[in-house]
Amino acid sequence: MLREFLRGAAQVHVLHHAAEGDVYGAWMAGELRRHGYEISPGTLYPMLHRMEETGLLVSRGEVAEGRTRRLYAATDAGRSQLALVRAAVAELADEVLPAGERPKRRRREPTRAEGGKA
Repeated sequence: MLREFLRGAAQVHVLHHAAEGDVYGAWMAGELRRHGYEISPGTLYPMLHRMEETGLLVSRGEVAEGRTRRLYAATDAGRSQLALVRAAVAELADEVLPAGERPKRRRREPTRAEGGKA
């Protein structure tokens, strides 16, 4: 059960960051590692491709340091799904976490697209 939960949570992390701005695989792997996820390239890249195939992400190639890398951004459908997931996570936390352990609700910062900072 925990493994499935964490797999889904990794996708939420990807979608969250891709909604804030373009991400690429190596950066995303580092960000996930920073949050305690040990995810191999053999798991991460197929996940990114599946998320693109299902319409949550869109990608484009960019040359950086002489190499082409794939940048991913959230689609409108991806942002809509992220909003639904955020609501579900908030409800889940309210239900399963004891009152003293619930994180304080943060005010959502505007995304870059909404005029927020990067």
